[in-house]
Amino acid sequence: MTEPRVCILYTGGTIGMRRSPDGFAPAPGYLARQMAELVEFKNPALPDYTIIEFDPLLDSANMTPGDWVKIARRIEMEYAKYAGFVVIHGTDTMAYTASALAFLLEGLSKPVVLTGSQIPLCEVRSDGVENLITALLIAGSYPVPEVCLYFGGRLLRGCRATKINASGLSAFDTPNYPPLGTAGIDLQMNWGAILPPPAEPTQLQVNNTSCPLVGVLKLFPGIASWMVTSFLRPPLRGAVLEAYGVGSAPDHDADLIAAFAQADAQGIVIVDVTQCRQGVVNLSSYSTSAPLVRAGVLGGLDLTSEAALTKLFYLFGRGCTTDQVKQTMQANLRGELTLARPPWQRYSGA
Repeated sequence: MTEPRVCILYTGGTIGMRRSPDGFAPAPGYLARQMAELVEFKNPALPDYTIIEFDPLLDSANMTPGDWVKIARRIEMEYAKYAGFVVIHGTDTMAYTASALAFLLEGLSKPVVLTGSQIPLCEVRSDGVENLITALLIAGSYPVPEVCLYFGGRLLRGCRATKINASGLSAFDTPNYPPLGTAGIDLQMNWGAILPPPAEPTQLQVNNTSCPLVGVLKLFPGIASWMVTSFLRPPLRGAVLEAYGVGSAPDHDADLIAAFAQADAQGIVIVDVTQCRQGVVNLSSYSTSAPLVRAGVLGGLDLTSEAALTKLFYLFGRGCTTDQVKQTMQANLRGELTLARPPWQRYSGA
């Protein structure tokens, strides 16, 4: 091939950082120099690749929704040239970007693999070498038509992923979905869990024309209604409500419920997800959830908080009305939620 097979979009993150007087920090050109010096990246088994470095490089704590769109549009621009893409990203907000890209990249039929590391590539114990090499192999050789996240020996669906460990090398998980692949001596793909390719070839499109304001509100014992009212007001368009258990909230606080109802009347879409790491929101399970339903709150099923937030961003950003967003939030677009689960997989906790 005259063009490299894999495009690496280097947005920043720990993997390409180097030591500075203030600690590890991104450094332009440093990752490419590190990869050129490491013998592992000269192995002929690896696909050819090109590195496109973003300017400025970002610690992922500084990533914004506008950066999600910027990454998506760069993939759209380069899409025809490559067999797959690797997005190098910091771990702190990698799950948000993976979820956002899954929605933004409409018509995707090639692998897009996000990866990074907990330890910089320049350090002797860096986990970045294995993460990046395996991500390159998957992006160049495996027909996975979706946005994925590879980290710590596992390939995960991007819009199911969440960061579970701040310091461990197995930093991510998809609590309500199995891995798409695992890397041991061999790379084992779980093809039954991977989305099928499009029935007909489609052109990749990124249709978001705006960056709507969306947010996350976490319930806690004693939360005051004025706090909720202050948060749930225009120009906010959508909110993820991290509720208790299977979606419940305090039903004895009439002012709190009224704050949700007022937000719904103002056209703010509120999606209820669980604070628990695993499980499914079911707003018909407990009487404490009934006032939320009457106030217009939507059940988020088994959406992660990251997927719910980025799905709201995607739908409002492509011009959907409030009613259209409400109708679509509970529809499965990219494998982000499970509409039907076998009884033995259903969450039954209280």
